[in-house]
Amino acid sequence: MQKLVFFVGVAGTGKTTVAERIAEKIPCAFLDRDTVGGRFVEHFLEQQGLDKNDRDSNFYKENLRDLEYDATKDICIENLRVGQNVFMISPFTAELKNKDWIDQVLTAAGKTKQQVDVKVIVVTLQDIKQQRERIEDRGTVRDTWKLNNWTNYESRVNFIPTINWAIPDDHIHIFDNSGDLTVAKIDQLIRFVEA
Repeated sequence: MQKLVFFVGVAGTGKTTVAERIAEKIPCAFLDRDTVGGRFVEHFLEQQGLDKNDRDSNFYKENLRDLEYDATKDICIENLRVGQNVFMISPFTAELKNKDWIDQVLTAAGKTKQQVDVKVIVVTLQDIKQQRERIEDRGTVRDTWKLNNWTNYESRVNFIPTINWAIPDDHIHIFDNSGDLTVAKIDQLIRFVEA
């Protein structure tokens, strides 16, 4: 059975790193929304005379956010259609709330839930200090707003998104990525994905 796995959570929790480690063991199309849309968003923002690293303003959210997500979704659909496992990495906050979104993706790919095993790994951190350190260590300019407004941002570290998709409860795994990402932790997540 094909796997469609969503790695969701706020910045600095380690979604991409967790997904990369699992992808070393489970072949997949690896779709990080930042990679899919990043260059286009930067170019568009610069053409508008705005900060190319902005991902938090109302302008970005109203004009570019959905374009990035929809492009990533379209690539996901193509890969599902041809039989690939797909890992999707991004917060997906609005998409998870939309109860029809996952069914629309599967239908567009010509697939059913009997053919594609949909799972969600919610990556969180209990350690707020570690989240800030991870954001600082990755050194992306895009995180400047978060770091400059940390008091407002840090309240979201333990955020568990609302998931309204019609998938079994045991297809959702809350993973605390505090501390070292050990082989044992990755093996546990691999078992969750493969179950």
